[in-house]
Amino acid sequence: MNAKESLESVGREVSRDFVQNRMLLSYEEYMELFLQRPRSQARNAAQYLRDTLDFFGSVAVPHPTGTIRRFRIFDLTEGERQGRVAGQEEVQNAIYRLVGNFARTGRVNKLILLHGPNGSAKSSLVEALKRGLERYSREPDGALYRLAWVFPSEKLVKGNIGFGERPGDGGSLASWAHLESELVDVRMACELRDHPLFLLPRPERRRLLEQALQSGTDGQGDFLLSEYVLEGELCHKCRRVYGALLAANGGDYLKVLRHVQVERFYLSRHYLVGAVTVEPQLSADASYHQVTSDRSQTHLPAALHNVVLFEPQGPLVNANRGLIEYADLLKRPLEAFKYLLGFSETGEVPMEHFVLQLDEVLLASSNEKHLTAFKELPDFASFKGRIELVRVPYLRRWKVEQEVYDAQVTAITVGKHIAPHATAVAAMWAVLTRLKKPVVEHYPEGVRELIDQLTPVEKMHLYEDGTPPDRLSLAQAKELRQQLTALYEESEAYPHYEGRTGASAREIKTALFNAAQNAEYKCLSALAVLDELTALCQDKSVYEFLQEEVVEGYHDHEEFVRAVELEYLEAVDAEVRESMGLISEGQYIDLFERYIQHVSHWVKNEKMRNRITGDMERPDEKRMAEMESIVMPRGDDSGDFRRGLIAQVGAHKLENPEGPMAYPRIFPDLFRRLRAYFFEERKKALKRNSENLLRALSDERAALTARELQAVDATLAAMRDRFGYCDACAKEAILFLTRKRYAQ
Repeated sequence: MNAKESLESVGREVSRDFVQNRMLLSYEEYMELFLQRPRSQARNAAQYLRDTLDFFGSVAVPHPTGTIRRFRIFDLTEGERQGRVAGQEEVQNAIYRLVGNFARTGRVNKLILLHGPNGSAKSSLVEALKRGLERYSREPDGALYRLAWVFPSEKLVKGNIGFGERPGDGGSLASWAHLESELVDVRMACELRDHPLFLLPRPERRRLLEQALQSGTDGQGDFLLSEYVLEGELCHKCRRVYGALLAANGGDYLKVLRHVQVERFYLSRHYLVGAVTVEPQLSADASYHQVTSDRSQTHLPAALHNVVLFEPQGPLVNANRGLIEYADLLKRPLEAFKYLLGFSETGEVPMEHFVLQLDEVLLASSNEKHLTAFKELPDFASFKGRIELVRVPYLRRWKVEQEVYDAQVTAITVGKHIAPHATAVAAMWAVLTRLKKPVVEHYPEGVRELIDQLTPVEKMHLYEDGTPPDRLSLAQAKELRQQLTALYEESEAYPHYEGRTGASAREIKTALFNAAQNAEYKCLSALAVLDELTALCQDKSVYEFLQEEVVEGYHDHEEFVRAVELEYLEAVDAEVRESMGLISEGQYIDLFERYIQHVSHWVKNEKMRNRITGDMERPDEKRMAEMESIVMPRGDDSGDFRRGLIAQVGAHKLENPEGPMAYPRIFPDLFRRLRAYFFEERKKALKRNSENLLRALSDERAALTARELQAVDATLAAMRDRFGYCDACAKEAILFLTRKRYAQ
């Protein structure tokens, strides 16, 4: 294919899309479209944003409080994994609820202020909304239209004001909307993107809307006609043009409409169309200039030569019919955004010569320090009723935190291989720095001691997957799990809530990039990250969270480095054992399943069939006692322990009637004890195999036997294929494991 053929192919596609997307319409064509789908064409900005959220859908995800709805709009990406917002489902639901309230009341009457510590994803949440709005506006369901005015050239028509007759086709009204460009003298767009329905007088507009919603194909449902659509007026410029044309045509409304061109537009962050961010600046958010003062009057129709036209401009104008974000709003002087008092309530901004009538969702962000200072000002009382506060804390689940780093810290960005657990240890340390000591007085007396003894690491695992400490009995673990929601939500009413302080994701990302430059490690390994975190803990004058007072193990950031090092050691140990094939997860599950079968029959006081002889026998007490000596917490009664296990199995079956029995997930603490027991049993073999691995990865490979080399190669292959190690980081991990655990 040559260049001409390529361009012709592209041209055909562009033309096809232009026609299919109905980019330019006459007013009559737009009204036909409106009558077919009145609901989608009668939405205000809040209804449009709610429909955008609904369009991409939602999914239920695990949460410390049970399950929670996550909106897929926050999973949209640009490029490889960029742009996705990890976690923050509580904030997503709060935004959806507030936008739904605006939609149900028919007006956007408040500003949504996202507040939280620096780096808690406030801007990322808004950016995700704007990204979703962009994509939705390109869908058929998200089509948006605005007004433009078309004035034909003297070549086409003659007359004292340049507006002649043009016969319609097939009974259609005459329109200049589809004239070729050379036949158009002036095309005047509307900077505010006025809704085409504003050309209908308000009484007739209301009547038409109500009738159309009853007969439209897109259904009314809970749809409420907004004040903006029912009562909205043309902007100052369009009103003056409309008035001049109506006067010039002797009040003939249909002759005015033939100059109307309805254009589809797309929301765009790049071009500031309905998706705008206002940085903390001192300039005005809206202004205007006179059209007839900087444009040759000879290009305008004669009917408009004596009409003074003004074009508004600025972020507020650009964001009309979309969303505007005020980044770090409270960093601006109060006078710079005091106009929001009236605008957030009425949707109007007074200018010198006219009033801007706008329809946009207002979102702002602020850190906690500026919000606290703002609350002390006398003017806060005026703002309080016009602002909806939505708290955006740091994440408190380490696997969700890890998603942030996995998306941005890649082999491409750091220039080397990312070893397993490198981002995990960073995420765990970050979450540990954010956790607060529980206030035991808020809990029932029977569980206060359990809550009081909860360490930061234990609390982290409890938040992550509901795993209680191994030291607890089955009954205590159950009691603690029952308090998980209360524990997670304990500080929501506190000014100094959990997640307000601690290491931010930005600081951790910097630490990860610094660790990647450590010349001692060929990969970005967890060990390099641990070294960097240790160094970070020394900069107490730089990082404010490092200055917090240690409270019974909480805020002890240097100790947290050692704690996550131990977590890393446990993970490496498990992976090396599995890779060696000495102990498989399947063996654990098989042993436990047989134990549960015996326990189930014991609880029911039933006999069970011997798998070898086929005889019906009582459950094997010896087999059950052997397993209980490994997994049962000390001091527990075996009968109570068995009945508790069967109760948990039954509860899991009720919640997952179709799913398999995932025993490691139901009893994670018991399986950890089982793994630890088998580890002790095979410690010598593990040590010997680990030493062989190190010899094979060094220059002593020739000293190994063929059988040992085969075992080493199989282990390395498993570490590479199953867990993502390369030879360099595998050697580092095994050396670390041998030094810490197998040295003696």
